[in-house]
Amino acid sequence: MYFLGIDAGGTQCRARLTDSTGRIIGSGLSGPGNVRKNYKQAFSAITDAYFQAIREAELSANNVAQIRACFGIAGIGRTGTKAELQMQPLPFHEVLFTNDAVIANIGAHSGQDGGVVIVGTGSIGIGRIAGKSIRVGGYGFPISDEGSGAYIGAKALSATLSAADGRVEHSGLTTALFRNFDYDIQVLNDWLDTATPKDFAAFAERIITAANDSDPVGYEIVQNAAKHIETLIKSLFKYDVPRIALCGGIGEPIKPWLSPRINAKLVKPDGDALDGALWLARQNSI
Repeated sequence: MYFLGIDAGGTQCRARLTDSTGRIIGSGLSGPGNVRKNYKQAFSAITDAYFQAIREAELSANNVAQIRACFGIAGIGRTGTKAELQMQPLPFHEVLFTNDAVIANIGAHSGQDGGVVIVGTGSIGIGRIAGKSIRVGGYGFPISDEGSGAYIGAKALSATLSAADGRVEHSGLTTALFRNFDYDIQVLNDWLDTATPKDFAAFAERIITAANDSDPVGYEIVQNAAKHIETLIKSLFKYDVPRIALCGGIGEPIKPWLSPRINAKLVKPDGDALDGALWLARQNSI
């Protein structure tokens, strides 16, 4: 028997394949896997990632048919999406489908009760107590996902437009961001027509760096983003979630902006989302 974990998020899709002993025999990395934004593109990324892992492991078709898999996918909560995924002709023995935040939480606490606040392209809080799942936030950008990479990027570009047409003064950050669009409002406006959450989030680390260097625009944006992340953390604690970890690509950069009191309550994750997916694949239940 083999076990496959998939972590399909808003920025990238990762795959990890193990044998029955838990030894990693293959891995894969591809593009965005959020099925809420672009189902076909996301499923293509998921397929690409697991095929990479299978090729690396050099499994035969008979071996592939022995794989028990768990796919943690961003956007799977959208009505009808899980049913659509379950109809896909996958070559595995069995596949469990769940949210990418669920596998991150399982991995962070080795299957035990706990919670995570994930700050990446999007943001969400997920808790688990005695098998019961608790969710706060994470309903999708731009209506939700406060404090996320996409949120930070959008706020900074909004400030850049305000400075570009003279409503406010430019800062070093907004000037640098405007340079990406050839100092042309129309170029920026055209970019906004097709920009994805991942596109906005691509600016987030630059903005956090500017905030750390005391840029006034960056400072205000990141300070507010941190307040939103603290709200997610506090909300999980209100549900008596016993321990909470901060995860995601923006998790570490935003952590110094959280209050010392909140930081003192956070725990280090035991493992990552792929560890959680593989744990669920082995348990054969969600």
